[in-house]
Amino acid sequence: MSVLRAQGLGKKYKRDWALSGCTLEIEPGHVTGLVGPNGAGKSTLLNIAAGMLEPTTGTIEVCGGVPGSGPEQLAKVGYVAQNTPVYSGLSIEEHLRLGAHLNPRWDTALAGKRIERLGLDPKQHAGKLSGGQRAQLALTIGIAKRPELLLLDEPVAALDPLARREFLQDLMEAVAEHELSVVMSSHLVNDLERVCDHLIVLVDSQVRVIGEVDELLATHHRLSGPRRDVETLPADQHVVSAKHTDRQTTVLVRTEAPILDPVWTVARIGLEDLVLEYMSNPAAARPALEVLR
Repeated sequence: MSVLRAQGLGKKYKRDWALSGCTLEIEPGHVTGLVGPNGAGKSTLLNIAAGMLEPTTGTIEVCGGVPGSGPEQLAKVGYVAQNTPVYSGLSIEEHLRLGAHLNPRWDTALAGKRIERLGLDPKQHAGKLSGGQRAQLALTIGIAKRPELLLLDEPVAALDPLARREFLQDLMEAVAEHELSVVMSSHLVNDLERVCDHLIVLVDSQVRVIGEVDELLATHHRLSGPRRDVETLPADQHVVSAKHTDRQTTVLVRTEAPILDPVWTVARIGLEDLVLEYMSNPAAARPALEVLR
């Protein structure tokens, strides 16, 4: 069973579509990075998956149910929104009591141990915490409700590098210990590369590429050589982007087959460059391949 499956999903506000025709599927056990330009629909997708918004069109299934359909469904999903919101007037201790009251699967021992390990004073009000501490409190609440799927919307965007590292380390420990599935949106691809084993690039609500990170990196190659028409490339080389000078052509291709043409210089590509190529080339030279499994 997929932890998240969307088909033709859309959300409209008056005349504007924040998400339109989004189709994707995420299998359990992954830490999935969700990336794309501003306005691609990432936050809208996560809000719908969490049950915070109702879709205008299409269907979505999360952990086998309809998002927000009742207490049992809500208990399956943890959600940390942008800016890791907490109640500034409540203490850490009061946040944990509220979490226990609202969540039937709440793990009191887990929450208490995390707060103790982080060196936080349970009596301290959230409004007096640093950005990194507020993020850790929000993550603690998200994990302690014992969800099947944890949704994180830009959770480290406002944090300094040290706080980001600590947050991501804690996230990975929680994933390993509690077998969480995670979907995390972020503009910080280097951070995603450290923690994610699965990637979705969303552009204009459409999935441009989806797959396991190692497989995506192994099947994308940057080719450079004498100028040529990319339509002459083998059919199994899906062209993601192509650039030409008077004498040279540089192409990013996706293929499972070896590159045999001796005129090409072949180079591997990093995750950030791969993401940027898909974001800056919304229409590829050839139709997209089936998702690599």
